[in-house]
Amino acid sequence: MKIRIVTGAALGAALVVPSAAWAAPTPDLSGAAVYAAAGNQLSRYTAAGEWHPLASFGATQFAASPDGTKAAWITESGNLNIRERGKTSTIVSGLQGSTPCLTPVWSADSTKVAYPSANGTINAVRADGSNAPHKLGVSKGVCHLAWAGNGRYLAGYTSTGDALYRLDTKTGKTAMVKNVKSINHVQSLSPDGSKAVVAFPEGTQASGTRTWPTTFKPVIVEVPTGKRLKLPAKGNAIGAYYLPDGRLVMRMAAAPAQPGHAGGHTAAHAAGHAHNTLVVFDSAGNEIQRLAEPAKAKNQALLQVVS
Repeated sequence: MKIRIVTGAALGAALVVPSAAWAAPTPDLSGAAVYAAAGNQLSRYTAAGEWHPLASFGATQFAASPDGTKAAWITESGNLNIRERGKTSTIVSGLQGSTPCLTPVWSADSTKVAYPSANGTINAVRADGSNAPHKLGVSKGVCHLAWAGNGRYLAGYTSTGDALYRLDTKTGKTAMVKNVKSINHVQSLSPDGSKAVVAFPEGTQASGTRTWPTTFKPVIVEVPTGKRLKLPAKGNAIGAYYLPDGRLVMRMAAAPAQPGHAGGHTAAHAAGHAHNTLVVFDSAGNEIQRLAEPAKAKNQALLQVVS
């Protein structure tokens, strides 16, 4: 089911749009996405309802490109590998392997990969290996890196899980986000880098839990004030993700099984909803679309919303 918000002039009124201000409407999302199953099996789900293997590896430091065609990961031995069209290439060596939180991250145009290096240095390299790595800056926030759509900002949390930092690659300065004392995930940044989707430890969960989560309770914080913003969707959110155009996609959990009437159970009640739902909001927080995830993805991690 899709929900579209359509606006226009009142009946009988003339609608004048200056040509310079005209912009083509943003197309609906098709539901294409990249998911990670158990054992780090990365697959792309297409709008046609098909699954295509993307990559499979033993490493826990990985990322899928925004266009859904490539994967990057850091091997146990410290190699940054890229897989595209069935071919794997090593483009950087000598990195720290076997550290789950030190994940690489793709640029919004899927052409570059940023990754943590020694002493808090964050470098970037073209995914095709056509240039040498270049330094973006130094930050204490090197875990679960997120890269803003404008390309200027990167955010990550500390290896001890006690602070969140944003790096400005234009000035080389880093800013610690206030009021963040314990954190265990950074999912994405808004296109301008002013907001971050993060997760905080819950209950007895330790902040040192650094592996990429299958699901998480999303929290949106302003940078650098740390102010928590109200989520636009109600219900059991198990993820959220900013798209480069400013839309926010929230992942809502499938409804649990419910008892049927008269003490019995219907098949639908017994199974609950077989799928999670993606709810899409525009930059103003208006709901504009809903998409049912494939049932197969119900217990998989959502890595990228592709289109």
